[in-house]
Amino acid sequence: MATRVDLDGNLIKPMTICMIGAGGFIGSHLCEKLMAETPHTVLAVDVYNDKIKHLLDPPPPEQQGGRHPWDGRIQFHRLNIKNDSRLEGLIKMSDLTINLAAICTPADYNTRPLDTIYSNFIDALPVVKYCSENGKRLIHFSTCEVYGKTIGFFLSKDHPLRQDPMFYVLKEDASPCIFGPIEKQRWSYACAKQLVERLIYAEGAENGLEFTIVRPFNWIGPRMDFIPGIDGPNEGVPRVLACFSNNLLRGEPLKLVDGGQSQRTFVYIKDAVEAVLLMIENPNRANGQIFNVGNPNNEVTIKQLAEMMTQVYSKVSGEQPLEQPTIDISSKQFYGDGYDDSDKRIPDMTIINRQLGWHPKTPLWDLLETTLTYQHRTYAESIKRALAKTVASS
Repeated sequence: MATRVDLDGNLIKPMTICMIGAGGFIGSHLCEKLMAETPHTVLAVDVYNDKIKHLLDPPPPEQQGGRHPWDGRIQFHRLNIKNDSRLEGLIKMSDLTINLAAICTPADYNTRPLDTIYSNFIDALPVVKYCSENGKRLIHFSTCEVYGKTIGFFLSKDHPLRQDPMFYVLKEDASPCIFGPIEKQRWSYACAKQLVERLIYAEGAENGLEFTIVRPFNWIGPRMDFIPGIDGPNEGVPRVLACFSNNLLRGEPLKLVDGGQSQRTFVYIKDAVEAVLLMIENPNRANGQIFNVGNPNNEVTIKQLAEMMTQVYSKVSGEQPLEQPTIDISSKQFYGDGYDDSDKRIPDMTIINRQLGWHPKTPLWDLLETTLTYQHRTYAESIKRALAKTVASS
């Protein structure tokens, strides 16, 4: 592997990374990148390893003499950070801890608010504590949801200031965090994440913790979430990309919550993990920073996203779209009581551009085509068998 240097021309030394939540969507892509492009070692911590199994299983003997180029550089540790005393030992063994662990599906925020708060706040406390006490660097994954609603949301819809970027573009060091009332339990996730951010920042200010906080803005791509009834619970409700993928794979109309008028920006997972690798390997530029990581050029309403996904899926599957490709459903029907939402989420990119020189590259159509090609190849036959079995049993 070629010698690697950071953005300031300094030699990058191999490091050991304790990655909590390595078996998830983001963790699996980050593990792949670290194994393919760096000499670093990963202690992969999770309760499941399905999405990184291809990195852990030995290759067939005829391939590369039965060895991976990363042999010995990724080790899986099956443990639940809620109650496992081994966690501190793994953090002590590492140069850097990356915490990806979270409940991050909106359907759970108002139906399982206790689990959401415990998972995203209480369970993060020992990670922060062990890093601070042992002098270990921490990259903590937060969420763009900490911003809550935009200032512009509170202006009338025809107010000219609603179009002023100052009222809707979200800046790490300037934008307020505006949540709904307590009875809107959807904000339990954002509130828990914000409190951990404040704890980490305070540990840095008072105890010298070296930290970086990441605020992802809708990272999407292959292996995101699950398909209900195939590799996830029948009654499970994943995030929007997997929800729409599930409808398309089953030949069902896509459900637009409250008409799909909320606006979002989407960034390709491969672009996003490039940003994380820059944070890992440039601590002098990343420590003490909070980074938005998103693609402001890929903004659409959820309704527009549904229309694009319908067109893309027709292209990759060869199947004609339904005559009625979408249906409207209320947020109460879809998510239950206590749901609320932000109107727009557009990241300001000034800080990450200045500190790390990172820019997202992949247009929305291209990342949807890559993702839906993966979804169709991975799930289409399993869903056909499941549907046929249901028809036969009835």
